[in-house]
Amino acid sequence: MRSLAAAALLACSVAALSACAYNETLGRSQLLLVDDSALTQQSEAAWAQALRTQRISSDAAANARIRRVGDKIVQAAGLTDRAWDYALFVSESPNAFVLPSGKIGVTTGLLALVQNDDQLATVLGHEVGHVVARHAAERYSNSAATSMVLSGVQGVAGDYAQAAGAIGGLGAQLGVLLPFSRRDELEADRLGVDYLERAGYRPSQAVALWRLMSAQKQGSTPEFASTHPSDSTRIAQLEQYIASRGWS
Repeated sequence: MRSLAAAALLACSVAALSACAYNETLGRSQLLLVDDSALTQQSEAAWAQALRTQRISSDAAANARIRRVGDKIVQAAGLTDRAWDYALFVSESPNAFVLPSGKIGVTTGLLALVQNDDQLATVLGHEVGHVVARHAAERYSNSAATSMVLSGVQGVAGDYAQAAGAIGGLGAQLGVLLPFSRRDELEADRLGVDYLERAGYRPSQAVALWRLMSAQKQGSTPEFASTHPSDSTRIAQLEQYIASRGWS
């Protein structure tokens, strides 16, 4: 049993190594067991469901604003190879999301929070940054690889398999998956600033936006157990990056 589990772990390691690809935009290698095209069908289904089940704002001016700023960011990011679609969801919670197939959702709460188009460009640039960085495919691949390794560990554990799985799962979540997610967010922040500056917006407003976001929060999750970096970490890194590029 142990030899079989060891062989399984070795096979997972070999597969992971063979799936590593260097991302020049990020300046690092990524584990990619799937590519973005493999996620397109899931993305389209998720988008259709969101449009079907969530309330969509009919505010023509607000929708046009999102598309106008979004199209500038997409062009700056060099992602005009796909058809982009935007939707304004009615929700008081300030939020936004992106799907790798080229879909961006923004809430009315977020649109009410931003004070200018530069801050809206910060949000949309961040979301487009996730697509350029292939974070969805990477996160899927990391989750799949972690699951395979944990299955091998549980095979070695025998009668203690269930306990090992629970402890291993928690360790993987706090030690591997969540840190990757925090890294993804900071990378998307940096890429987003690049795109908004290229599109003619003010990089300094990225910091202003995150100060606004921080001020409206009622509470916060400790950074070590959060999928997002703390606001202070995010603001500090944005300030440092913007200063290093000589932008204002």
